Amino acid sequence: MTTTEPTGTADAADAADAGPGAERPREIVVRALRASGAALGQLVGGLGTAVSALGVLVPAAVAAVTAPAGVGLLLAPVVVRALHALAERERRRLARWGPEIVAPDPPPPTLRAALADPTTRRELRWALRHGTLGSLLGLLGVYLPLAAFRDTLFPLVWPFAPADTSSTSFGFGVAHTWPQALSVSLVGVGWIAVILGLTPGMARLQARAGRTLLAAGPDTDLSLRVAELTATRAAALDAHAAELRRIERSLHDGTQNRMVTVTVLLGAARRMAARDPERADELLERAQSAAEQALADLRAVSRSILPPVLSDRGLAGALSGLAAECAVPCRTDVEAPERCAASVEATAYFVVAEALTNIARHSGASGAAVTVRARGGRLHLRIEDDGRGGADEAGGSGLSGIRRRVAAHDGTLRVTSPAGGPTVLDVDLPCGT
Repeated sequence: MTTTEPTGTADAADAADAGPGAERPREIVVRALRASGAALGQLVGGLGTAVSALGVLVPAAVAAVTAPAGVGLLLAPVVVRALHALAERERRRLARWGPEIVAPDPPPPTLRAALADPTTRRELRWALRHGTLGSLLGLLGVYLPLAAFRDTLFPLVWPFAPADTSSTSFGFGVAHTWPQALSVSLVGVGWIAVILGLTPGMARLQARAGRTLLAAGPDTDLSLRVAELTATRAAALDAHAAELRRIERSLHDGTQNRMVTVTVLLGAARRMAARDPERADELLERAQSAAEQALADLRAVSRSILPPVLSDRGLAGALSGLAAECAVPCRTDVEAPERCAASVEATAYFVVAEALTNIARHSGASGAAVTVRARGGRLHLRIEDDGRGGADEAGGSGLSGIRRRVAAHDGTLRVTSPAGGPTVLDVDLPCGT
């Protein structure tokens, strides 16, 4: 007698026999593609601050040359302010792609003290290094993908190109035959190998100047940062305690009362079963209904702790569900190719849920929008509406609870709500691990 093993079982057995190494090449390729894509994004982003650094160095040089004539003294305050602003912008950019850079103490208010301040001198050194080497690496970050695209696809456009078209991105060579044109694509493959192999190191080299020169030195007073972290920890503990109190109230006021009702009805039905079976059956129906409502309450409480929709459909699907249930028409735009930690996604979910509830209850808006972006290890949320504005964090609108949730993850919340609207909530969270 012959037996046939089910197909699914055979496939599972083959996969088990293949072992964990079967997925390893694909995982390596995916990891390399993600790393090179992120590195190209860093290089291109660094090109913007590098060009700005060159733009600051030119008036700084002019101010230094013309200082004996007095003209440079008028230009110096503008240059110093621009330098400090650009350095802070670079710190924020690097924090999106890696660890946060602790800023040094604020610069002195007077020009003489600012020029003598070690922070200003370190920022000038950063501007010189980043403006030169950073610009070169940023330009390579722009050029390499274009060269790889051009050379790899050159055989497709070669038949339609002019006869004297250069065949490679190096600017020389003319392809006269198909084998020559196809050989150009090998150069494109070489560019792709360079992108995959070298761009992560290039991104780290470009960021090195900022991470070494723009960070707080060993003599910097870090008491403000310590106080900020202490406040963040306190906010996390407060948010945790408030969440426990909310769960306890939900269980006590809802589920517990319904279970007491079930117990009372079952006891009454047991005593009445012999005397009045019809009445006992009615009590049992009521007990069953109360038990079903208690189960619904338990499901609601469990979903409020960590919504299962996040693991089932991801953050994009969960937020789409919130938007569909919102009383105000709401559109969502979510680009989160990389998953964040479960606690961070839950925080984002509850922030959006609370914000949409506030919009429906208090704003008088006719429409709302939720935008989510996950890039460089950070999760950015933007919730906006076209309502009347004037949202007050001290007015019991739920904004203080949102701020506590965000602060628990060392994130930031910025609320813009002028009278007459619109109201915009910008939330920035670390993706975590």
